[in-house]
Amino acid sequence: MVENKVEEQDIKIVLDLETTGLDYKREKIIEFAGVKLVNNQITEEFETLINPQQEIRRSSIEIHHITPEMVENAPTIEEAMPKILDFIKDYPIVAHNAIFDYSFLNQAHRTLYGERLKNSKIDTFHMFKEVFPDEPSHGLEALLRRFNINLPVIHRAMSDAKELAYVYPHLRLFYEKKLSWQFSQLDNIEYLFERYLRIQSTIQIMQSEMADLKSVFKLYFEENYPEITSTTGEILSCTTRPNYNYDADKLAEIIMQESLHAKAFKPNLNYVERLIHDPNVEEELRYRLRDCRIDVKEAKTVSIIKPDTSGAKL
Repeated sequence: MVENKVEEQDIKIVLDLETTGLDYKREKIIEFAGVKLVNNQITEEFETLINPQQEIRRSSIEIHHITPEMVENAPTIEEAMPKILDFIKDYPIVAHNAIFDYSFLNQAHRTLYGERLKNSKIDTFHMFKEVFPDEPSHGLEALLRRFNINLPVIHRAMSDAKELAYVYPHLRLFYEKKLSWQFSQLDNIEYLFERYLRIQSTIQIMQSEMADLKSVFKLYFEENYPEITSTTGEILSCTTRPNYNYDADKLAEIIMQESLHAKAFKPNLNYVERLIHDPNVEEELRYRLRDCRIDVKEAKTVSIIKPDTSGAKL
């Protein structure tokens, strides 16, 4: 008797959120949209507007065009979340810049149920940068353009989720091929290291040469000479811009009042870790900083240690 093998299904939830602002701890979800991708085919869709019960920032409205009137009669997050969870279940979540969408969903889940989401996340923004690092932009529009998918990005949740679902299988194929190629090169690591050193040396020499030439260009313009146009159309030009110093205390006060810190500041996490491990820092502060950690990932850093030539034989 021959058993019929059931083909294992590859299921992902591709989703997108629109929000009142950028800070997931202060702002709220106003639109959820997701599509169920089964073996790279869209089989189900779910979307809902959500009444955030708070102001929608003008800067956000300019992006997604969702007004307070549009969400006035929409369900609250308490009403919408059970339906969202029923749709995403425990499937992996796919999103472009997934940390943004995941952080908002996770915060809502923690607020309502006292625990974190269990779903794993797949970030297509990271995958895109890994596969095509030379792209000037790694947004969704650039991703679609890279794979010749001619769909307009209008920054509404369902349209963005569907577009990402269309392009994700193509990106995933390239990403998996790159990983496969990398693993295939492990037996060649000694040769590749020598090759890397040659490239590194060449780049350093070229960077020094370019810096030297730029110094000449700067002197040229300091002498008030005109712009130069190359035979291929590039223009050698010089511009000046003011560099201001700011009153840090006044600036911090305004930024906190207007909730602009998500855009204005990027935390120096290395400095935070040094504070946590510094025995001279008060234990209470160290504890509060440790409490801000939301997860841990091990990051491997590859470094090249130069040989010690100080003890070379005469």
